Amino acid sequence: MKGALVIHPGALGDVLLAVPALRALRASATVLTIAAQPRIGALLVALGVADRAVAFDTLGLDGLFGDASLAPHAPLARHLIDAPRVVCWFGARDADFTRRLRALAPDAVVAAPTTSAMPVWQHLLQTTGASDAREPITPTPALLDDGRRALRGIGWDGASRVLVLHPGAGGVGKRWPSDGFVRVVEKVDATLVVHQGPADAEAVRAFVERIRRPVLRLVDPSLPTLAGVLAGAAGYLGNDSGVSHLAAAVGTPSLVLFTEAALPWRPWSATAHCLMVTTTELVGAEWLAVRAALSAML
Repeated sequence: MKGALVIHPGALGDVLLAVPALRALRASATVLTIAAQPRIGALLVALGVADRAVAFDTLGLDGLFGDASLAPHAPLARHLIDAPRVVCWFGARDADFTRRLRALAPDAVVAAPTTSAMPVWQHLLQTTGASDAREPITPTPALLDDGRRALRGIGWDGASRVLVLHPGAGGVGKRWPSDGFVRVVEKVDATLVVHQGPADAEAVRAFVERIRRPVLRLVDPSLPTLAGVLAGAAGYLGNDSGVSHLAAAVGTPSLVLFTEAALPWRPWSATAHCLMVTTTELVGAEWLAVRAALSAML
């Protein structure tokens, strides 16, 4: 087999759920190319999960949804020359898209979204016909050094253990109340580093305004830098988010807070422990359980 092309335009957490499947594909391919959002593709290459990355929106896949034939010189056609195996986690609900893609790549797998309570990572793995491959990713020394430099740049002393917090999430319904984070970390013996991505300003501000101890803020790091920070941390606490999936993927002891309905999207790594919480209000029994679990993890 010469190579494999994997197409996955999803958000960070969705793509990281595919890591066991990507590893299985890479084990049987000379070169694994991932077509994804550019920053996510670059992360997977930096972590050694993929060999090459191309921007999803440069493939010209929109040509498979219309009536016109895909031109022989189209970007997708060029990539298929080097990738006899194609796995596409996109477009399965459109029969014409599937038919037209398979006209170019007869053995292409166009995987449907999961429709059961099966963990999403397991569904993705099964679409490749491969066996389990769930050991955490080991970041390179260069990524770990980059993470340490980023922490020093925001005031870390270089010696104390670090607990990374992510009180934000892409959707309000995934965010545990900020008071919960405050209560469970107020006496933790570690330097607190709160991560703030593009969608997290409100949640981070609410947390920082309530906490009565020093907190370091890591604002909009690159994904490879964030991977290095997380991999070097003593622990991680966060909501259902791409950042939580990244912490779990690099083997950080992680406590991730999920609503019951979202549990199929839980991380695949054994280093992640998931707890169900209520996001509309702070429930006493729940924050006590989170505090106990965090204490045991650290």
